[in-house]
Amino acid sequence: MAIVSSLPDINLFSSLPSTSPMSDSSTGTFRPSPPIPIPKYSPSNRNRNPKTNHTNPKPALKLPHRNTRYYKPVKEGVISSDGERTIVIGDSGVSYQLPGAPFEFQFSYSETPKAKPVGIREPAFMPFAPPSMPRPWTGKAPLKKSKKKIPLFDSFNPPPVGKSGVKYVEMPGPFPFGKYPKEAMSRDEILGEPLKKWEKGMLIKPHMHDNRQVNLGRDGFTHNMLELIHSHWKRRRVCKVRCKGVPTVDMDNVCRVLEEKTGGEIIHRVGGVVYLFRGRNYNYRTRPQYPLMLWKPAAPVYPKLIQEVPEGLTKEEAHMFRVKGKSLRPICKLSKNGVYVSLVKDVRDAFELSPLVKIDCPGLDPSDYKKIGAKLKELVPCVLLSFDDEQILMWRGLDWKSRFLDNPLTPILSETNIAGELDPSDETSKEETESDPNTVISSPKMISLWQRALESSKAVILEELDLDPDDLLKKVEELEGTSQAAEHTYTALVLSSSDGAEDYVDDKDQSEEYSDIIDDDFDDECSDDESLEPVGLVGSLPVDKIVRKMRERLR
Repeated sequence: MAIVSSLPDINLFSSLPSTSPMSDSSTGTFRPSPPIPIPKYSPSNRNRNPKTNHTNPKPALKLPHRNTRYYKPVKEGVISSDGERTIVIGDSGVSYQLPGAPFEFQFSYSETPKAKPVGIREPAFMPFAPPSMPRPWTGKAPLKKSKKKIPLFDSFNPPPVGKSGVKYVEMPGPFPFGKYPKEAMSRDEILGEPLKKWEKGMLIKPHMHDNRQVNLGRDGFTHNMLELIHSHWKRRRVCKVRCKGVPTVDMDNVCRVLEEKTGGEIIHRVGGVVYLFRGRNYNYRTRPQYPLMLWKPAAPVYPKLIQEVPEGLTKEEAHMFRVKGKSLRPICKLSKNGVYVSLVKDVRDAFELSPLVKIDCPGLDPSDYKKIGAKLKELVPCVLLSFDDEQILMWRGLDWKSRFLDNPLTPILSETNIAGELDPSDETSKEETESDPNTVISSPKMISLWQRALESSKAVILEELDLDPDDLLKKVEELEGTSQAAEHTYTALVLSSSDGAEDYVDDKDQSEEYSDIIDDDFDDECSDDESLEPVGLVGSLPVDKIVRKMRERLR
């Protein structure tokens, strides 16, 4: 090692020589052959004439892509027509008129803004199959005609129970005793007589914990869901529709569109879940058949929701509101694919305390919370100020009026309230309260309880009490609770015999089981002919006679 370390320019940590060996001119240059020979290919045909332009014989491929910046301004009226097939811009946005159609077709029937579009993002073209196409194009050649004769079944002529190779088809109904299904064409004839309370419970019970449902998302009730709901009605009398996301802000609109377009009837609704009944005389064979949309049309361009200077404000005031809104606490936080049934009510209640309201939308798609803001603008109503930082900032506007009494008192402002700093109308109310020392500052809850007590003539005794506002609020709440208990209390049936006690326990168990099936919402939907009063004297019903005979046999 001492000899090796004494040698100059030696690298002990390398397996290759540090410098290339010097070539000797007398021996000639040494060029090692490559281990794998380099192949020689003939020049490609596609590279011989790179400057020639091949014309595309398919004009359909010349259409602009969805990601291109295509924009064409449009006005109200017909923008494209092919005979009787026209594309129209109207109050419902972009709609498609086909010959013989019962109504104008749209991509979404429930999520169309009320504002008219100002432009389109793609050429006006029908998303339906052309009339010359004998069948919908599936990407494959048509199959050969089958030699088997497939029987066609409908709701009035269902297949036999247990028949192999045939799926179950639900029969029409339910029908009262002595009545049978009949052919019907109009909506009222298909629905038949109104359902009773026990019939609704019987129809809804199998669907309570069943996952066979139609999911309604951010696009709302789309055109192709019409055929999907009828396919559910072929197997069952009730179709369960679960709504999540943007459409749940206005569930009344979703229910109205479902009943109007499908022809069914909503018999129960809990949160974002809707149960749609097809009708007593429904027949799948005679259902209305609509063409399917082959693709999703590009959404048109609508006017901007956020104006730099909103109506009723100056530029400086709008800027001050946006700056103040950054430090404002949000009233709620919206989760993705949530149910926002109470959002409109929460915003209206928040406007009672502050002229500015902010909603936090972390993780939501920008198009989702913009659609939510557009709905709140129409339903509350309010003025949108900003969508920054995934948050919706709203102002209640100059035309805002309180929902508590005709001359509302100044509410107690919370720590997050900035009404005194923002709304100039509050300064006049402050001056009025300061000038009148007898004015009492109360909360919206106190005012609503007072108003309800006065309307029901239950606040007469409160005039004799000399209490503070806080003690008076407790008294009003106690009175409200006792009044509700008195209104919803009914006479109890007390049985002395042992047999009667056992029967009473059985009836109680049955009532508890039935209450789990039927929600309290059915009470409001019952027909007028039903009442809680007994239909006859005690012991005069046919059921009582059967009970007497059974007891005599047991004895």
